[in-house]
Amino acid sequence: MARDPQITHKIMSSVKSKDTRPEIALRKALWGMGLRYRINYKQIPGKPDVVFTKARIAVFCDGDYWHGHNWAIRGLKSLDEELSHYSEFWSNKIRGNINRDETVNNELTNMGWHVIRVWESDIKADVMRCASDIKQIYKSHSKSANRRLK
Repeated sequence: MARDPQITHKIMSSVKSKDTRPEIALRKALWGMGLRYRINYKQIPGKPDVVFTKARIAVFCDGDYWHGHNWAIRGLKSLDEELSHYSEFWSNKIRGNINRDETVNNELTNMGWHVIRVWESDIKADVMRCASDIKQIYKSHSKSANRRLK
């Protein structure tokens, strides 16, 4: 039996889009490593969750459901298999999010930014590994940014 669309709407609209637990965990790990950043940065496309402005790095913490990664977590063969169980509305919503992510990635890359996307499930599994990976990229980009300034 299908759930009442009004109940689904209420549940889905209550899901946070910023300051989620994975985002906060990643930010705390980065801060603990001595990295300083801006959050929910509106000055560039996509409003990244974490931004290192001088190094021109934009970090997005992508929710598995909302950004089309649920199929991998559930052990399915493909995104299409996952979305075949969704209503047309939600299938289109997820595909639209994926397309928007790709557009934002391209826009930021064309503007000279390095884009990092981290899955919510990866943060939950090992936040320190995610933070360490970001720190490595930050260190390499900071050096090249400093060279450009000299």
